[in-house]
Amino acid sequence: MPVLHTQINNYLFLQSINNMKKNAYNRIFNITKAVRSSLARLVAIGFLVITLVYCANECAAQSTPSLTLLALSKGDHVLAIIDPATLKVVARVPVGSDPHEVVASADGKTAYVTIYGGGSLHELDVIDLVGQKPLRTIDTRPLMGPHGITFVGNKVWFTAEGSKTVGRYDPVSGKFDWVMGTGQDRTHMIYVTPDSKKVYTTNVSSATVSILVDSLIKPMPNPAGFTPPPHQDWVQTVIPVGKGSEGFDVSPDGKELWTAGADEGTITIINIATQKVSAQIEAKALGANRLKFTPDGKRVLITSLRTGDLIIYDAASHQQIKRLNTGRGAAGILIDDDGSRAFIGCTADDYIAVVDLKTLEVTGHIAVRGADGLAWAVRP
Repeated sequence: MPVLHTQINNYLFLQSINNMKKNAYNRIFNITKAVRSSLARLVAIGFLVITLVYCANECAAQSTPSLTLLALSKGDHVLAIIDPATLKVVARVPVGSDPHEVVASADGKTAYVTIYGGGSLHELDVIDLVGQKPLRTIDTRPLMGPHGITFVGNKVWFTAEGSKTVGRYDPVSGKFDWVMGTGQDRTHMIYVTPDSKKVYTTNVSSATVSILVDSLIKPMPNPAGFTPPPHQDWVQTVIPVGKGSEGFDVSPDGKELWTAGADEGTITIINIATQKVSAQIEAKALGANRLKFTPDGKRVLITSLRTGDLIIYDAASHQQIKRLNTGRGAAGILIDDDGSRAFIGCTADDYIAVVDLKTLEVTGHIAVRGADGLAWAVRP
């Protein structure tokens, strides 16, 4: 009996051990299963987070509309791409350290930005508006301080204030193909006629306007009797205007040039045919910064960087229509083609003011830090 009792006890002991092993294995299996489940959940959560982050960055990006409002931010050093229908910024593209003016190519796919630096810098930044990304930087040296810019005849025309010149860049060849000195101080803003035959600039510190005309020169016979053949050359006419004249525009009919002097607040009107001053208006537009005609040529808008006022004049009568405050400092002006709205870059207020040109009231704002230069980009 003792032997049988011992065998039974051993058998029970072994069974207990086996049960303990089985329970341990089950616990380990359950723990492993739980760990695997947790890892799966963690992986799933991680994937979800990555997806959400991607969507926040990529899914939120909007395509560039066919009609685009371009605005430079001096504060953030970016070009803001704005939908003028919704007044929403759809993209921001980095540019150089001191952006001032911007223009779009004729096809609306590319923008060119001047990096100014008070006349010390030397860059044109090229932006892909469809891809919403920088393309390249053009070194303008020895043309220093590019500022005013326009796109005419499939070429980029710009002032180089630090070099007292006007330059032209050909995007096809990738070269500067023309340059002319003005000999004036702070050659700042620029306008080029559609036929590329005339260039107008304001020279702020010299208080002058330059008219550069591509002309056929017929040399006089020299004493030896030889007459050089006629040739094309550019001829400059310099016209005194109000002190501190910076912003200017040419009337849609091409007959007049208006510019406003910041120092004295006067508006000077030049008859383009005679290349002489035809009138001067005591507008009290102190701190005048930019000036634009409405598309129908009936009104002229002037901004004041000093007071933040938008001053509106009747082009025919030379009478002030309204003085509207838009903030602490008003700069760039852009007007809808139908003349319904004006966009005013209010640099000190970090926004673009939207002005209804029928009611002559501010109807909205677009947040752009240090807003300044404005331009349209139109894709067919």
